[in-house]
Amino acid sequence: MNYLITIIGPTAIGKTSLSIALAKHFECDIISCDSRQFFKEMRIGTAVPCEEELASAPHHFIQNKSIFENYTVGDFEKEGITKLNELFLKNNIQIMVGGSGLYVDAILKGFDNFPNIDNSIREVISTDFEEFGIDYLQDKLKELDSEYYQQLKLENPQTLQNPQRMKRFVEVCLGTGKPYSSFLNQKKNQRSFTPIIIGLEAKREIMYDRINLRVDNMIKEGLVKEAEGLFLNKELNALQTVGYRELFDYFEGKISLEFAVEEIKKNTRRFSKRQLTWFKRAENVKWFDFKADKNDIVNYIKYQILIPNANI
Repeated sequence: MNYLITIIGPTAIGKTSLSIALAKHFECDIISCDSRQFFKEMRIGTAVPCEEELASAPHHFIQNKSIFENYTVGDFEKEGITKLNELFLKNNIQIMVGGSGLYVDAILKGFDNFPNIDNSIREVISTDFEEFGIDYLQDKLKELDSEYYQQLKLENPQTLQNPQRMKRFVEVCLGTGKPYSSFLNQKKNQRSFTPIIIGLEAKREIMYDRINLRVDNMIKEGLVKEAEGLFLNKELNALQTVGYRELFDYFEGKISLEFAVEEIKKNTRRFSKRQLTWFKRAENVKWFDFKADKNDIVNYIKYQILIPNANI
């Protein structure tokens, strides 16, 4: 039987160091499902593991794409499952780590099946979006699928600002005459592995201190220069993320650098809260304090493999 050790938790909680320790112990590879670390142009602002960490264990899906590529979570699901199937031929234990809940779900559960939508509907929605903006898409989704709109507003509000995904939600509603949410969770996708999910957590004040320190270190490492080099492409979807948007406002003279840094910290803290909201609803997660002895985590994993679904 194959096992995918999956490490989840908010940003700056210590997922990378734990994943490397476990990869060394089980002599396996690491699949990254951090949607911001895919892009090779975004190193500092996405907290990509350092060269020493990357050399400590084989990593996959880190800085393997360009911000100019149209890379979707669906693409990641296909490539990730293919890579895992290859890796399981060498070792029946592999590791996945990341803070992007949607991308974790893509690998563990897969996506729901949606009917094909007529191109004419897609074109009308795109035209209306160009004329009326993101507010049009938000109002339309709220009208056609208020339940899903409220769920996004609570758990994943940044999605409401993503034109591509919002257009998809609305086109499914209009093209089928049914709420988008009615197509979710219709059937389980078959996977060739059993997940063992490890969650890392900390008290909120500790978590926030770690986030603030990480942002300070990013600035020292050259985040401002990195963001400046990406400024001309600031409209790309990949760059619509915390750590870059705030600095783009600084480059445009809207805010001071000091204020931009404080905004990065504030928005990262908000992001971490949303991450926890997403992950806390997941089933079969064993939560550990971020300072937990790694041997305790290893022993838990071994016990799960020996006695699947054991509750200790």
